[in-house]
Amino acid sequence: MKLLALEAVQNARYYQSRYQQVEEFGGTLFVLNGLGEPGYWPADRYRIAGSKHIDDIIAAAREWHAVEGFHGVLTFSESGVLTVAAVAEALGLPSVGLDVARVSRNKLLMREAQERGGAPVPQYRLVPDLAAALAAADEFGYPIILKPTLGAASNFVFKIDSPDELRTRFPQAVAGMARMSWFRMEAEGIDLGPYGLLVESFLDGREMQIEAVAWDDEVYLGSIVDRITIEGNTFDDDAHQAPTTLDADQLAAVHEVVATAARAQGLRRSVMHAEVRFHQGKPHMLEIAVRPGGGGLDYFARLSTGYCPIRALMAVSAGVKPEVRHYHPTGVHLAGTCLISGPGRIEQITVPPEVADDDRVFFLKITAKPGDVVRRPPDGNNILGFLCTSGSTFEEAIQTAYEFAAQIDVRLALPATA
Repeated sequence: MKLLALEAVQNARYYQSRYQQVEEFGGTLFVLNGLGEPGYWPADRYRIAGSKHIDDIIAAAREWHAVEGFHGVLTFSESGVLTVAAVAEALGLPSVGLDVARVSRNKLLMREAQERGGAPVPQYRLVPDLAAALAAADEFGYPIILKPTLGAASNFVFKIDSPDELRTRFPQAVAGMARMSWFRMEAEGIDLGPYGLLVESFLDGREMQIEAVAWDDEVYLGSIVDRITIEGNTFDDDAHQAPTTLDADQLAAVHEVVATAARAQGLRRSVMHAEVRFHQGKPHMLEIAVRPGGGGLDYFARLSTGYCPIRALMAVSAGVKPEVRHYHPTGVHLAGTCLISGPGRIEQITVPPEVADDDRVFFLKITAKPGDVVRRPPDGNNILGFLCTSGSTFEEAIQTAYEFAAQIDVRLALPATA
C-alpha cells in the first residue's frame, strides 16, 4: 500500500515516529511537505513543494501521484486536515471531502453542525471583541471557556471565572492565536472558516479521549481513555487512565453522543479523535477531529483495547474498512502524563537509562530539544514530551509515571526569550 503523508509546514520531527509506524505496519510511505527541511525522510520517498500554498502542494502531489500511483493520502496533524482533503479530492483518492474537513477543523463550524444534528454541546458564541465576550459570558454564566476557532493542543484555551479575568485573558488570546503554530502551519489558499475566539459555557464533569471510526452507518469507539487532569484555569492535557471507568449505561450514552456528532459533521468514512465531557451527569461533545489522537493515545489504544488507530488511518485513507470493533477493554492498566516544565529556553534534557529502559514504560517521547523555547500559559502551551506506564492497577501505573517523570532532568535558561 502506497500512502502519501502531508504537512503544509513541517512540524519539526514530531510526526516522524508515526510515519515509521506506518511502514512497520506494512505501508510504503511517501512524505510531501509544503515547507520542510532536507533529509527528513528517505530521499526517494520525500519531496518539498517549496511553498505552503495549496495550489503548489496539489501540483507537487499530482505530479508525484502520476508516477507512483498512491492508494491514499493521510496526515497526523490537525493543521493538515484541510490540506489532505484538498489533495485527496484533486487526486481522486478517498477523502472526507473539503467541506466536511473544514467543519471538522474549525471549532465554530463544528459546534454549529453538531447542534443542528442534535448532539449535546455547550452554549457557544463567536466573539469579535471584548464587549461581545463579556456579553456572552454574562448570558452563559461564569465560569466560561475562551478558545480559538482554529486552535489545537489547548493553546490559548482559558477557563475564566470573572469579568475582570476575561478582560485580562481576552487580549492575551487575541495576540496569541495570531502567532500560534497550529494556525501558521495551515496551507495558504484554503478557506479555513471563521478565525476568531469562541466563548463557551463550562462543562463541569469528567472528560474522555476517544479513538473511533465512522464507517458508513456505524460508529465504533475503538478506545476510551479517561482524562484525569487536576484542572486549573488552563488546560494541560497531562494525565490519562485506561481502561475507562465508565459504567455500561455511561458507555452507551457516550457512544450515542459521538455517533450523533459524527453524523452531524458529515463523517461517513473516517478515523476520529473524539473528546467528550460530562455535564450535570450527561455526556456532551467537545470536538471530533478527523485524525488519530496525539501523544501516546495510539499506544493506549493498542494495549488497552487491541484497536490500532494507525492501522485504521492507513486503511481508511485507502478506502478500506479497518479492523475495529465496539469498545472491548483488554483489562491492562495504563497511565500517561505529559512532561511539563516551567517557561524558558531549553539547555538540556536528560532521561536516565533506568527510566528509558524500564519494562513498565510503554511510550516515552521527548518532543522538545535544546534551544527550543518553552512557553507556558498565558503565552502558549508547550510541553517537553510524553511518558506512559503500565501496572497491575491504575494506582501503581500512575505512581510509576509520576516517579519516573520526576527523574527526567530539564535545564532551562531564563527568561524565555524568543
